[in-house]
Amino acid sequence: MTITHNNRWLWLVALLLIGWLIYQLSPILSPFLVGILLAYLGDPLVDRLERWKLSRTWGVILVFSLFTLLCLLLLLVLVPMLGKQLMHLYQLAPQGLDWLQLTALPWVQGQFGLDEEFWRVDQLKSAFSANLGSTKDVVAVILSQATASSIALLAWLANLLLVPVVCFYLLRDWDLIMAKLRTLLPRRREVAVMALMRECHEVIGAFLRGQLLVMLALAVVYSAGLMLVGVELGLLIGVLAGLASIVPYMGFVVGIGAAVIAVLFQFGLELYPLLGVVAVFTAGQMLEGMLLTPLLVGDRIGLHPVAVIFAVLAGGQLFGFTGVLLALPVAAVIMVLLRHVHDLYKLSDLYAEPPVDSPRQP
Repeated sequence: MTITHNNRWLWLVALLLIGWLIYQLSPILSPFLVGILLAYLGDPLVDRLERWKLSRTWGVILVFSLFTLLCLLLLLVLVPMLGKQLMHLYQLAPQGLDWLQLTALPWVQGQFGLDEEFWRVDQLKSAFSANLGSTKDVVAVILSQATASSIALLAWLANLLLVPVVCFYLLRDWDLIMAKLRTLLPRRREVAVMALMRECHEVIGAFLRGQLLVMLALAVVYSAGLMLVGVELGLLIGVLAGLASIVPYMGFVVGIGAAVIAVLFQFGLELYPLLGVVAVFTAGQMLEGMLLTPLLVGDRIGLHPVAVIFAVLAGGQLFGFTGVLLALPVAAVIMVLLRHVHDLYKLSDLYAEPPVDSPRQP
């Protein structure tokens, strides 16, 4: 009994030590976590290529080349387009404040009987307009700060270059690493632990592969639809709505709200652009609910939207960007463990009904 009790304390101390080490090493963990994430996403593709009689190394090279090509396309095509739209948004902001002050807010004041001094948009406009011409100065300050600390700049570049290296070697040796880890499991608990790990793998895989594909598809649908409607900031709004779709219905709410404001500012109260925006987001929501989510994600995640928001915010607060990367996978694993704890509790004597002939406790 004493030996078992001591072993439990040793396991607890070991877990606390691991948590402390992760917290201390969090500034350098980001490239490794990104590499692990990419390797995890790419392993099923490499396994499928292996089933097609391609060697593991050549399969890894092919998948790795595909990842590299997608990243290059993202950097060369999407990022400059988003940058132009962000600059356009920055330049349109004073006109947007004029529209807000002269059109939108007077209508709200007339509808609700608010005092004319209730809004103080003029102060915000003057402050923003004073800094509008300082874009080049801001860029110069950022560059000077980045180059002033050469060690920090070199560390950032090293972390960026470390991601593909970590991803390549992990992807090549993924099955071997998993087999070695399985041999470390206690023999008497191997079957139960592997069943639990398979369930965690289904949940994490459903989110990482399924939900990310849903977000990508919705970003494409929203961006293409808004640009067809003629919204100048359609690409930016569509991408933001796709990213916000990590929480169910948040992408729809954020996207249609931003798109309606952009349409009102650009076209005024014209009916057809507003109907076009509503049609785009209605079609995207129907596509997500009827096709994308059932096909790509299914019902295996089970994370409540509030739990998703809390996990991301808590991870970012505790561990920064590393915590954001870890938040949802860890939350998914905790959800699986809590599900099993709930099942054990339902089977325990603590939950069981008392015998019929025994008096109930008040």
